[in-house]
Amino acid sequence: MLNREKAIELLRTNVQENNLIKHSLSTEAVMRRLAERMGHDSEIWGLTGLLHDLDYTMTENKPERHGLESASMLKGELPPEAIRAIEAHAAEMNSSQPPATDFDHALRCAETLTGLIMAAALVRPDRLSGMKAKSLKKKMKDKAFAASVNREIISEHKNLGLEQTEFLTLGIEAMQGVAKDIGLDQS
Repeated sequence: MLNREKAIELLRTNVQENNLIKHSLSTEAVMRRLAERMGHDSEIWGLTGLLHDLDYTMTENKPERHGLESASMLKGELPPEAIRAIEAHAAEMNSSQPPATDFDHALRCAETLTGLIMAAALVRPDRLSGMKAKSLKKKMKDKAFAASVNREIISEHKNLGLEQTEFLTLGIEAMQGVAKDIGLDQS
């Protein structure tokens, strides 16, 4: 299996967009936190979050291939359940099977949640510092705020047996842990 050092190298080789790297680091952090909370392997879940959009640039003009190319690149480097989650995270665009496992749903709702948290942090003077689930819930209700963030996918947290406040709190705390790496510290 791939280790984190090699995964970071692979990410930086295939992804040049700084915002996409920040998204990948954020998704890794949220996936690690979810795995810990749910009793899964945080290393595998974290690496899957880190590498799920490895093909984003190469599939920009072929969205029906998004997730499938990443999965193909990572076969043999990650376990089959991680490969399936990567394929399923973009099931609306590609021809993979719909999400079915906890891992599938976790990756989908975690990576989508990072966009909402990032957008909310960018309009706060303290960025991620002090952010609470209550304020994020208000942002979720405002359909005009971060309009491209799919609230239905975020709601897949229910498939994990997590209620909304807990899920949002886990996501916020995970991203607070990598705030400096993703440019959302208070500086």
